[in-house]
Amino acid sequence: MPDHAHTAPRPALDAFYPLLFVALWSTGFIGAKFGLPDAEPLTFLSIRYAVVIALMAPLALVWRAPWPASPAAWAHIAVSGLLVHGVYLGGVFMAIHRGLPAGVTALVVGLQPLVTALGARVFLHERIGRWQWAGLALGFAGVAMVVAHKATAVPLAALQGMLAPAAVALLGITAGTLYQKRFCPSFDLRSGSVIQFVPCLLATAAVAAATETMQVNWSGSFVFALAWLVGVLSLGAVSLLNLLIRRGSAVRVASLFYLTPPTTALIAWALFGETLAGLALVGMAVTAVGVWLARRPG
Repeated sequence: MPDHAHTAPRPALDAFYPLLFVALWSTGFIGAKFGLPDAEPLTFLSIRYAVVIALMAPLALVWRAPWPASPAAWAHIAVSGLLVHGVYLGGVFMAIHRGLPAGVTALVVGLQPLVTALGARVFLHERIGRWQWAGLALGFAGVAMVVAHKATAVPLAALQGMLAPAAVALLGITAGTLYQKRFCPSFDLRSGSVIQFVPCLLATAAVAAATETMQVNWSGSFVFALAWLVGVLSLGAVSLLNLLIRRGSAVRVASLFYLTPPTTALIAWALFGETLAGLALVGMAVTAVGVWLARRPG
């Protein structure tokens, strides 16, 4: 049955949601910058997941949110959450904790739209036009320009150990995006967030208990970072990501991740006084054009 009450504002909202998602998602690296000095990466993430579950489970019950009707649906949502959030965030936080600059981490994860496009073509049979391929390539070139000056800051001999977690993060979010689009594109965002983050907590806490001290310095900056990552990222940005996956193709959604490094660079410039080289400014423009091409139909 058509919903006439929501027909008019839908185009405006559809244009606003991707921009809001990029703005919120881009603050994740900033939250890591504030929080990781006071806790090891997987310990930090375990606390983050636990707080999300503690907040969302009661709200889902109070709001009487619908839950999946079959065990298979529960399993698909759980697997997608473990890949998109658990594996991705675990890899990113471990890479930054090991000393990989956020810009280099963003460059590695920035391969995601291209890898996702290949996977979408093979596994989802999505048609990807020439202009979309051109946009994906142009977008990655722009990301490389934005973070080029930071990539040279890491000695080559130290890169291998730092890059491994970032590569795992790339595989996790790529596989998770494709898996969710294929097996569970639509689910209630309230109950679904609980189902997605429970396996993340179990897996991450288990690895943290085996490999980390799990000690936390509850400083003001750590509490701020935790609150920000829970409220803005895990609840706000993740809900928008699930909504975008439900409404658009895997390639169109993945292309938005190209905008994360430029937006993060702008935020870091505004908050921390980090410099923006001329090449980075050119790269931002190139990235924007690439994303526009990648999100064009056909």
